[in-house]
Amino acid sequence: MMKRFLAGPVLAAFLATGALAEGMVHKLAIHVDQNDPAVMNIALNNAQNAANYYESQGDELIIEIVAHGPGLNMFIPGKSPVEQRISTMSLEMDNISFAACGNTIRGMSKKAGHEIKVMDEAKVVTSGVVRLIELQEDGYSYVRP
Repeated sequence: MMKRFLAGPVLAAFLATGALAEGMVHKLAIHVDQNDPAVMNIALNNAQNAANYYESQGDELIIEIVAHGPGLNMFIPGKSPVEQRISTMSLEMDNISFAACGNTIRGMSKKAGHEIKVMDEAKVVTSGVVRLIELQEDGYSYVRP
């Protein structure tokens, strides 16, 4: 019985010092829907800066960048102004993933008259908006640069 009584104050002391907070896992969804190199670079900066911060705190951060509509150009080889940066980040960061909207790909392909391909680093999801909903329902924080 004595152990239970002491556990409360000991646990409270650990929480107050933040000792139990180390090693937390955070989740970040970044939404890109504009064909604007500045916005794409801000999204990648947000991802890198957040990852650096949480790593310095001893925490883990899982990041997914979701692009749809005009923002899908972020993932189109030869068109993306951040193609090299995505490739580099993908190699250097094992905590980042990229999701390309399948609805947008189908629409762009129809308009172009041929199938639009996305970078190997990006996985195709059925809907970018639905993916963002799923991520938020799974506890991801939402950022739109």
